[in-house]
Amino acid sequence: MSEVKQKERKLTIARAMAEGIAQEMRTDERVFVMGEDIGQLGGVFGNTRGLFDEFGSTRIRDTPISETAFVGAGVGAASDGMRPIVELMFVDFFGVCMDAIYNLMAKNTYFSGGHIPVPMVLMTSTGGGYSDGGQHSQCLHGTFAHLPGMKVVAPSNAYDAKGLMIAAIRDQNPVVFMFHKSLQGMGWLGTEPAAIVHVPEEDYIVEIGKANVVKEGTDLTIVGITSGVHHGLKAAEQLAAEGVNAEVVDLRSLVPLDRETILASVAKTGRLIVVDEDYHSYGMSGEIIASVAESGIQLKANPQRVAYPDIPIPFSRPMEQWALPNADKIVSAYKKMRDK
Repeated sequence: MSEVKQKERKLTIARAMAEGIAQEMRTDERVFVMGEDIGQLGGVFGNTRGLFDEFGSTRIRDTPISETAFVGAGVGAASDGMRPIVELMFVDFFGVCMDAIYNLMAKNTYFSGGHIPVPMVLMTSTGGGYSDGGQHSQCLHGTFAHLPGMKVVAPSNAYDAKGLMIAAIRDQNPVVFMFHKSLQGMGWLGTEPAAIVHVPEEDYIVEIGKANVVKEGTDLTIVGITSGVHHGLKAAEQLAAEGVNAEVVDLRSLVPLDRETILASVAKTGRLIVVDEDYHSYGMSGEIIASVAESGIQLKANPQRVAYPDIPIPFSRPMEQWALPNADKIVSAYKKMRDK
């Protein structure tokens, strides 16, 4: 066995998130976690597992079911010099606490003329595919990316999840950390094996605002967010069998958006497909396509997006699976642009 293989240490995104949080809590006593079921249960999605045993109830604080109260408390704590990590269990629940998120967390630094930063992480789950209905299954990337004052990150694998979590905790700005449930490594949610990757034991950061080219290619650019990255890689495998060499870009960060990496890729390939489990209209997919159009890059074909149709997410598994993005839809989108 090679030296590299001996040192390989694969983690799920859930374990990587928990490890990143724990390492920051050990070195910075200002860091603490609040949310529903994040204590002894370890979080519904596993991202605080083991933290309660090490840090206790003072720093791993289970809260009542009142998102407005604990998100607002997080804003107050961050404004007073702490570095809270607050979990909004499902991103769909943003409606009951949006005033605390957007009129307080996102804006207070501006309102104070920069004198009162809000170094706070709001971590929240996204995505469907496991028949949990329209109030537990949305992605809503565009909703949060649209609102100034917050950074927004969305990892597709365990390495990026740990590095982005540490970067988010250390950032002086509020950061929304959006993790996709089907990538967490929790068996009951379904597991994407490619999200479970080598994660160094030491602490490290993944810079917020930098996309990653996870597969290089020359014929087509596929830009993905979280689950969309994995759909894009699978589509690239299918297209390779037809002689098409696709490049796959993992955004990782929605705000700031790394337009430079996207534009460089599209300038090389001349074709673009954006994959996002968020709704088709008014979202990140349209923003990326608009950025390419505004750049003046000459495309070989009209850009395409593979996203969720503009409908409430069905509870029925067959209906939900019909609506979700997948590799086959990406291949079909490519054939559509090829045949025009």
